[in-house]
Amino acid sequence: MKKILLSEINISEGRDPGILAALKEALVSAPRITVIEVNSDKDHNRSVYSSIGEPEDVLAAAMNLSRKAVELIDMSKHHGSHPRMGTIDVAPFIPIRNVEKDEALAIAKRYGKFLGDLGVPVYYYEDAATRPERQNLVDVRKGQYEALAEKMKDELWRPDEGPFAFVPKSGATVTGVRFPLVAFNVNLRTTDIEIGKEIAKRVRHSSGGLRFCRAIALSLDEKKMVQVSMNLTNYEKTPIPVVFELVKALADSFGVGVAESELVGPVPLAALEDVVRHCLRVRNFTVEQIVESYLLE
Repeated sequence: MKKILLSEINISEGRDPGILAALKEALVSAPRITVIEVNSDKDHNRSVYSSIGEPEDVLAAAMNLSRKAVELIDMSKHHGSHPRMGTIDVAPFIPIRNVEKDEALAIAKRYGKFLGDLGVPVYYYEDAATRPERQNLVDVRKGQYEALAEKMKDELWRPDEGPFAFVPKSGATVTGVRFPLVAFNVNLRTTDIEIGKEIAKRVRHSSGGLRFCRAIALSLDEKKMVQVSMNLTNYEKTPIPVVFELVKALADSFGVGVAESELVGPVPLAALEDVVRHCLRVRNFTVEQIVESYLLE
């Protein structure tokens, strides 16, 4: 049976049309992959390139894209609202079908070695982490790009691949293998970032909120809104509707309300089961009821 691996390469560029076009061209130059989505955000100054295919093909595409990003993007000039520490900020590989974790880990390690050989410091995270304190992306990225020069003086921050040195142009990259993550954002009808920060604090697990939810508040200057930007690291145990209803209730309590929400990047079909059950009150709904799901067999 066909093997399917997903990569979601997060690039620290979301504004320059010329660079974005060149990056996509580099990605699609690899044969036999399917580009699911390219999501660029000007406020975040960030793009997520999501593609699927056989593991070797996905690896080739990720390498092509990343080589071009390292060539074109200078992190020392980067400004945006989203946390980041490198040109290729984070590059997860996610097994989707008939790919064992060990095979995905081998792909991630080869990708990390490739970047290291390009002169980019690389840290492995999640299932690829070489140290317990590097498992969580938030912990690895703490301090962001601006903290890298000081981190690179500390033996505890010796990269897994690439130079043990601050590289101003590329920064550093985090890569590894993880469970399918849902990137879910809720935009609030306010420009008050303090309201967003308070809601994010109450929602995220690290400060007493939902178990598998990470959350930060970002200013969306172009939209004149504040965003609660979240990663749901296990959508089975922390479903999308539960998260949305909590954010909505908190926003209402502050008198600002919700303007819109968005899903960034690919979303597992199973993650939408709870959305249908909750929003339409369909008690026993399953993805098998969706006709197109049989095309995946």
